[in-house]
Amino acid sequence: MFKRSSLLLALFCFVALGVALFLQHIGLNGVYYPPCPLCILQRVAFLCVGMLCLVVYFLPKLAFVMHLSAWLSALFGLLVALRQAYVIAYPEVSCGLDPLEVFINQFWFVQQLPFFFKADGFCSMPLPPILGLSIANWSLIGLLSLFLYFSVAFGRKAHH
Repeated sequence: MFKRSSLLLALFCFVALGVALFLQHIGLNGVYYPPCPLCILQRVAFLCVGMLCLVVYFLPKLAFVMHLSAWLSALFGLLVALRQAYVIAYPEVSCGLDPLEVFINQFWFVQQLPFFFKADGFCSMPLPPILGLSIANWSLIGLLSLFLYFSVAFGRKAHH
């Protein structure tokens, strides 16, 4: 059961990343969703949680450290998603060109995998919602779910 849940969590994260890449490169109804710097940071959070859960699947003895790291990654992503949801709700707080974009795009891994990590969208850009919610809100729900899952798991471990 423990190994299966780690594998399912990793799968959830990788599906979320696949959806993000699909929306960015293929689009939906003729609309492409270019990732902004905050989107990229959320991708990094999903990637970290997914990879850490895979480590747990293959090396269950490292479960506590990996799950703690995944919880911290989910918390980071959740905070970034909250910021993005705020910027979308109040676009006047965005200054247009985000200095975070320049910071993110200069890293080696961004240069090597620009199709995945390059930030070239605006955080406050209004894009069509998907099933009534913005991409930022979908990401917020996913990262909140991961954060709550690990929080509950740690709470249960503390009571046993």
